[in-house]
Amino acid sequence: MEIESPECPVCLQNYDGDTVIPRVLACGHTACEACLLNLPQRYSHTIRCPECNQLVNYPSQGPTALPKNIDLLRLTGNSHKPDKTPPNYDPCHSQAHHFLPQFWSHEFFSLWKRWVLPNDAVLIEGEGEEAEMIRVGLYENQRVSVLRLVSLHDDDDDDDSVFRYSYVVKVMNCLSGMREEEREELGLILRAQKKFVCEVFGLWGDLEGGFLSLVCERQNGSLLEKFGDLGDRFFGEDEEGLSKDGISGFAMIGAGICEAVIALHFEGLVIGCFDLSCFSFDDFGRVCVDLSAVLVAGRKLRKHVVEAVSGKLSIDDNEMGVIFSGLLKNEALLSPQLLLELLQKEGIAVECGSSRCSVDCSSDVWSLACVLMRLLIGKTFTEETLEICEEKGSDYSTLYTGWAEKVRSLLETNLGSEYASLSQILCKCLNFDQGSRPLATDVWRCIRELLIKPKFDITGGFEREIKENNTYHCLIFGKLCQLPTESAEIQEEDGGADFDQVDKRVDKSFVEGLSEGVIKCKDLQGHLDCITELAVGGGFLFSSSFDKTVQVWSLQDFSHAHTFRGHEHRVTALVYVDEEQLCISGDNSGGIFVWAIRVPFGQDPIKKWYEEKDWRYSGIHALTISGNGYLYTGSGDKSIKAWSLKDGALYCTMNGHKSVVSTLAVCDGVLYSGSWDGTIRLWSLNDHSALAVLGEDMPGNVTSVLSLTADGDMLIASFENGCIKVWRNDVLMKSMKLHQGAIFTTGMEGKWLFTGGWDKILKVQELIDDEFQIDVTPTGSIPCGSVVTALLCWQGKLIVGYADRSIKVYFYGK
Repeated sequence: MEIESPECPVCLQNYDGDTVIPRVLACGHTACEACLLNLPQRYSHTIRCPECNQLVNYPSQGPTALPKNIDLLRLTGNSHKPDKTPPNYDPCHSQAHHFLPQFWSHEFFSLWKRWVLPNDAVLIEGEGEEAEMIRVGLYENQRVSVLRLVSLHDDDDDDDSVFRYSYVVKVMNCLSGMREEEREELGLILRAQKKFVCEVFGLWGDLEGGFLSLVCERQNGSLLEKFGDLGDRFFGEDEEGLSKDGISGFAMIGAGICEAVIALHFEGLVIGCFDLSCFSFDDFGRVCVDLSAVLVAGRKLRKHVVEAVSGKLSIDDNEMGVIFSGLLKNEALLSPQLLLELLQKEGIAVECGSSRCSVDCSSDVWSLACVLMRLLIGKTFTEETLEICEEKGSDYSTLYTGWAEKVRSLLETNLGSEYASLSQILCKCLNFDQGSRPLATDVWRCIRELLIKPKFDITGGFEREIKENNTYHCLIFGKLCQLPTESAEIQEEDGGADFDQVDKRVDKSFVEGLSEGVIKCKDLQGHLDCITELAVGGGFLFSSSFDKTVQVWSLQDFSHAHTFRGHEHRVTALVYVDEEQLCISGDNSGGIFVWAIRVPFGQDPIKKWYEEKDWRYSGIHALTISGNGYLYTGSGDKSIKAWSLKDGALYCTMNGHKSVVSTLAVCDGVLYSGSWDGTIRLWSLNDHSALAVLGEDMPGNVTSVLSLTADGDMLIASFENGCIKVWRNDVLMKSMKLHQGAIFTTGMEGKWLFTGGWDKILKVQELIDDEFQIDVTPTGSIPCGSVVTALLCWQGKLIVGYADRSIKVYFYGK
């Protein structure tokens, strides 16, 4: 079988020595000259190998100064095709990390995160129903309305759990716990057209009250507060019927109400039931619909209907009449077809010969006409129509016919013959037959003609008509109107028996989805001073301390196994060498001790040596190893030293930092060193030459680098000012403040980033990495009683060392 010729791993062209010339990089891999010339070069004299992604030295003259791969040029058909597996692929790395449960997908988080308001975005002043809500941040002192949606379950109440989920996680978990139809409806409301709708700011988690709430703009009073109790507002004092100014005032407000309703229809939303309390004026005098008030009105209406049919499986014509009269008395303006639909959705059989209706834009026309008549006539509209209900009795058919005739009589009396067209179209909106009612746009045009004649109305037409046969979502039938009202929530807290069982099922499913377990911990005691470093290997956990010892713990049950003694100064760094089964520790006087990890443990180190020092020297601050047989030390003399693991001989010294080298990390053939000088330097593990410097050109005050975590193409550094910085392929992707005070230690496992430091809080962040950006999302925290000085991730567990000499092992347990 013929084997394919060798090819460039970038352009996949076969090498030929003329146009596709193979050039060898310092890491040993080969790529063609043309591809190397076009690869991005972040720093002078360095380039990332396209095969292994390692940062290597690169001649200033370009790829022509690199040696040709003569062996590849000699091969014609004897080469194997290059392995297409990504060089840094780790099948274990793709597995989910189980320290925390998987809450939601990245797509779900990206979809909803823009609607989540900060925890401090809403300030509640006062108590009770009249409490004033003030939104801070984007709009200072903006009055808002806050509508509770669903219980914001707090798993922190579990005494067994030491973990505290972050605010964002609690809100996102609450959203993911909602049923899909609830989220879809919530999305429609959040995206509703802003022109005729009070602005919806977003979702706010009231941690103190324990609810996820919808936050909307709050105007200065609803139309009900401004006009609802003044029946003669639009009538002249000495005139019968509407005055000229009165008809103009009504027309402006009435047209605004129609426009707001039609705007929602364009968004695919049908209100179903509304009254004057659902509308208000914005700062420009334009009528807007308040969706939070619509949901409140819908909840009250559903509560009234549910109470009226409680314990019944079916109702007759007389009982329907009683329900209709009760709705009119409470000014719950719901059309007959929607009332029938609501009863059938509650599982009530209606024995009055009616059939199910289709929810469309005409479903709102009945309520729209009632709102306009309530605005036009005043409270008399409700009072006098209720009288006819009492006269006609409870038979639904007779009752509705008599009520409609009374409304017609009221309109004709108040409007007179001059505005007969307005009276006729409003009465037509009350037709029992849904299909014979006019459209909302027809009502709008009729009212607008009171202001301006059609031939002069150059802007009177709609740019687009509402399409027929569209699918509409009716808010009164939606899931958000089934969620707890404030009174129901109080009953639940007080143990009341009337709390809606459906709502309990919503919260229960959410809790079950979140509470697969809790974060628990095991406390390890043995040190007498601050913990400085942790390492794992050979079935043991190793911990170093200022008490000059290295403690050994069994990873099976975390019992104490041994104590290594011999250091005469504080042990500041620790590393485990898996290939040699060695534990190496360094102290602040330059002592390097090598301990054999064999049972039974020996009392003395098998090898030890000391770094040379002068009066400025402050010992060893960091240790790390690589697969090349060297131990690397970061020292107080500003240098990094490479030591042979065989005999402890000093191989080379790397200089460049201007202060103490505080932390070291190794990944993909590169040694990273962080320093108190605020920079991170990159060194080649092949020849220990300098590759690049990160942070040298960053403006601002110098902030010490305290820890480094390298994982594939990602580098994370923590700083003395409480910030972290994230680089990907040597490009700074993210910089943000996480802690109030220095971050002494970081750790990474899969997508989880762990940080701890001076503020005595262990924080967990989720790293969401895509092609263009990296998001660091706070997931939760563990309150600690002492400064966090060291941490280590191991097999789904988080091992943390503290300044108070304790070590805690955190794990996700049921």
